Amino acid sequence: MRATARKSTRRSNVLGAMVTRFPRWIVATSLAMFVALGVVAAGAIDALALNRYEAPGSESVDARDLMGERFGTSSPNIAILVTASDGTVDDSRVAQVGAQLTRELSSFPGIGDAWSYWSPGAPATLASEDGRHALVLAWAPGDADVVRGEILPGIESEIIEVIDDPAAEVQLGGGDEIFRVVAEQARTDFLRAEIIILPVVALLLWAVYRRLAPALVTLGIGLFSVVGTLAILRGVTAFTEVSTFASNIALVMGIGLGVDYGLFVVYRFREELVHGHAVTEAVRRTVSGAGRTVVFSGVTVAASLAVLFVFPFPFLSSFAYAGIAVVLTAVVGALVILPAALMLLGHRAARSRAGGSEEERFWFRAVNRVMRRPVAFGSAGLVVLIALGAPALGINFGSPDDRVLPAGQPIRDMYDTVRADFVTEEADALYVVTEEAAIDDVADYVATLSQVPGVLRVDTATGSYSDGARRGPAGPDGPDRFTDGQAHWLAVVPTAERLGEDPIGLVSDIRSVDAPFDVRVGGYPAELTDYRNGVVERLPLVAALILIVTFVVLFLMTGSVVAPIKASLLNLLSLSVMFGVLAWGFQDGGLAPLLGFTATGAIEPSIPLLMFCIAYGLSMDYEVFLLSRIKDDYDRTGDPIGSIPRGIARSASLVTAAALILAVSFAVYATSEVAFLQQLGIGMALAVLVDATVIRGLLLPASMRLAGAANWWAPGPLRRLHRRIGLSESAAEPPVAVPATASVG
Repeated sequence: MRATARKSTRRSNVLGAMVTRFPRWIVATSLAMFVALGVVAAGAIDALALNRYEAPGSESVDARDLMGERFGTSSPNIAILVTASDGTVDDSRVAQVGAQLTRELSSFPGIGDAWSYWSPGAPATLASEDGRHALVLAWAPGDADVVRGEILPGIESEIIEVIDDPAAEVQLGGGDEIFRVVAEQARTDFLRAEIIILPVVALLLWAVYRRLAPALVTLGIGLFSVVGTLAILRGVTAFTEVSTFASNIALVMGIGLGVDYGLFVVYRFREELVHGHAVTEAVRRTVSGAGRTVVFSGVTVAASLAVLFVFPFPFLSSFAYAGIAVVLTAVVGALVILPAALMLLGHRAARSRAGGSEEERFWFRAVNRVMRRPVAFGSAGLVVLIALGAPALGINFGSPDDRVLPAGQPIRDMYDTVRADFVTEEADALYVVTEEAAIDDVADYVATLSQVPGVLRVDTATGSYSDGARRGPAGPDGPDRFTDGQAHWLAVVPTAERLGEDPIGLVSDIRSVDAPFDVRVGGYPAELTDYRNGVVERLPLVAALILIVTFVVLFLMTGSVVAPIKASLLNLLSLSVMFGVLAWGFQDGGLAPLLGFTATGAIEPSIPLLMFCIAYGLSMDYEVFLLSRIKDDYDRTGDPIGSIPRGIARSASLVTAAALILAVSFAVYATSEVAFLQQLGIGMALAVLVDATVIRGLLLPASMRLAGAANWWAPGPLRRLHRRIGLSESAAEPPVAVPATASVG
């Protein structure tokens, strides 16, 4: 075991030797690389994609593609609301505006189909109940980048802004327009967050270090990670889609992890100086010892985010690319650039005044207090976490809409009008398509569909049906719109109440109706439902993969099977608080008065999933820092109890500082005008703070005290495996016996 450890130590010392031998060259090269990466990263935001909430290969996507191929139409993704300034939309001047918009939209490049209230045979529900508003709908084929990046801006500049008639006001909307606005707002929030985060983090780092030079260097590592990540993402866009929201993750995690790892390296360097080592030796020992912990931590965080590749959705895969890139750049910055900078700074990076002994530190005294009464303190911590996490039991995953934007946004106001004044949202109809069916069978099937609770009517080639009976002719453009003689499609228009209260259940009810032929159900509600189901169905697999990967990493570091299992349980407890806040604060609206969003009674599932992966990885990040110091002390002393307060005292101030900086970085997104980012900011900030205080200050020491020497237990075969491949910071240091009686004061 010791021979293997010494070989590992010699390998890690190669890096230490390099940074101490060529520090100026490394720093100069890094600065040049930072500039080059900055040039590449400058175009990253524009290269990122505007993904849709859709599940490739799902029934809804197949239905959409089939409708486009056979009928040249599909679920409308573009809408224009026409509002009469005076009178109603039936007034001649308003009707002229509506008809003109319909004609121009139908002939606009990239538009596959367009219809409106003013189209021949159009349903009356395309107008509001008071007659002041009416809709023009259109379908534009193509991916989100084309529709949102080219077609919608063209419609706005060449059609909407050209309308100059005081009789009517027009507002561009539709599903793609909603999320185009959301993406633009996210970019704005990214820039605002950058302006706020950087000076705040710099100030916090100065407060931690009490020296300006190491504070600026550590912040520089965070900036290097952000810029490097954006540059990598731009490269990834050459091969696959990367969501524009990945830039927000790049900023907050780049700063967070870069600063986290920077703090850990600087703290270790300062300790080596306090122990009397010269600067060169201190840097080498820092890279050799702390470097392994940083790598372990990085692998854990990267693995937690890499599991997002399980999902076949570009939106979620984007965050996996961003997370891996953040870890890679943060580790390189912390283990190559920062040690070289510390070599040049020397004692200017040391503590401005000597710190007290371990026994005089707050965390040593606090942990000892907890360990004297582990059951009482541990129970208190559990009660707090269970109480805060209890609302998570009522979490409800749903689909996003315009209400992710605040009231006052033009497109949000447009849909508030549609919800309030229209009988139904025609753009959110469900579409049922079949490639081959007899017309009589279609009529019988349509009559059955029209009796499903929450269905207002069903339009098809044989007419318009409601409550099981034919009520009128087919919709816009007559029967030929719905059939080519062999294939047919039906428009199932829901009531506003059913669509608002239970869209997922509505889709399920439509799909459960027996059809005498093969059908595919699509439309915007179905696409969101398939996406939501695709995410939720894979959640157990994602959780299992994360648990397995982190277990393996912590086992390799500690040689224990108890420590990884306990760490996973503690992390899940801290994450329950995050989900509890999401349920109470965002789903049920507890934080709505403070943050200014609109609660819808449901949470879009991919954001909590992303938060779970990030928070779990970061929690393990802190677990690695603490366990590495406790295991280091245990390996040197053989004291299973005393190593706990000593190890925590050596790392708790670091974890606290890192957690505070990371929490502040996330909390900045509470100022966002996109509910997704508000959820991410508040939930992650709370998860990080709870993890660094209640978990690491109460439950970790209490549980380790109760477990005693069993903390480091593993069955014989695994112990032998760890002797061959395991690593730890103290791998090359001989044990020093310390009596167990010296452990808890």
